[in-house]
Amino acid sequence: MLKRLQFLTSGESHGKGLLGILDGLPAGVEISEEYIDRQLKRRQMGHGRGGRMKIEKDHAQLWGGVRHGLTLGSPVGILIDNLDWKNWTKKMSVEPIQEKVKPVTLPRPGHADLAGVHKYGFGDIRNILERSSARETTMRVALGSVCRKLLEDVGIYIGSRVVQIHNVKDESNYKLTPDEMNERADISPVRCLDDNAEKEMINVIDDAKKAGDSVGGVFEVIATGVPYGLGSYTQWNNKLQARISTMMMSINAFKGIEIGSGFKSASQFGSNVHDEIGYENGKFTRHTNNAGGIEGGMSNAQPIVLWMSMKPISTLIKPLRSIDIVTHEEKNAHKERTDSCAVPAASVVSESMLCITLADALLEKFGGDSIEQLKSHMNNSAKY
Repeated sequence: MLKRLQFLTSGESHGKGLLGILDGLPAGVEISEEYIDRQLKRRQMGHGRGGRMKIEKDHAQLWGGVRHGLTLGSPVGILIDNLDWKNWTKKMSVEPIQEKVKPVTLPRPGHADLAGVHKYGFGDIRNILERSSARETTMRVALGSVCRKLLEDVGIYIGSRVVQIHNVKDESNYKLTPDEMNERADISPVRCLDDNAEKEMINVIDDAKKAGDSVGGVFEVIATGVPYGLGSYTQWNNKLQARISTMMMSINAFKGIEIGSGFKSASQFGSNVHDEIGYENGKFTRHTNNAGGIEGGMSNAQPIVLWMSMKPISTLIKPLRSIDIVTHEEKNAHKERTDSCAVPAASVVSESMLCITLADALLEKFGGDSIEQLKSHMNNSAKY
């Protein structure tokens, strides 16, 4: 669904590390490893994270496409080492080894395990679980951070906050800029803005962990400063909501997306849903934003507002029942090191995916081989 940008990630959860390539970015975007590392650190936060986050100190190494702090217009290459690799050098060796490694044969309900071994014909689930692990999203955050910097250079900002974990909801309605939202959310162990809800969310995560269980949740993602006309109504795969949905729903454990008022609008009359139009100080305005910033497949210059639903983590401390893929015996599912809740981290991952999607749509509409050309094109034709 990307038109101007392309990205690839490579690497396994306990392999040597993660590789990423982002192609199509214009020249002249100022970027640094420190800037990317700030976003990577945000991904590692959150109450309910497992032991892996105590091991990894994610650091993005820029390996190509950048010189003297500026992108060159060529593919940007990033490498992130897995510090836990030293404990997995035999199990995850690239080269053949003489020592026998015990295969994983008990698929986890809710994970890629069973479908994956049937798809590829493997007898060891580790060949599946290593790549289908959420560890891969580390590189998505790194690559998305480069796109975030481009967006910030033209006045587009993206933020998020957690609004529900399990059955605990934050019903508050804050009017904050994305930067303000992130600044406040990042202080919270669960990225929640309401103090009372935060305490209840922490308690429900702790209760789940004690029971050997996991919990999911919902978070809000917003983007401001988006001009009119990103995306298009002319073809199905040009529509902005389709492009955003594809990218968001590619993230591990995401099960639902709402744009604007989403499913709530299904029970409302049209007169209560559609955003009435005004005109003030030479600009068209809206009295509400139930559309979530997208109408007819295009951005309408209002904040883009998304709500994402994440299921509970599939790997449980107290595993569910399963069947051994070799012996067909009924046993408890395989147990890997796991999180009790990863909703706060997932909200940061989703920011990065929205950064990539909006940067792609922005470059599609306004073009430019350098950031200065992009800015010039936007100054001449962007409508807000």
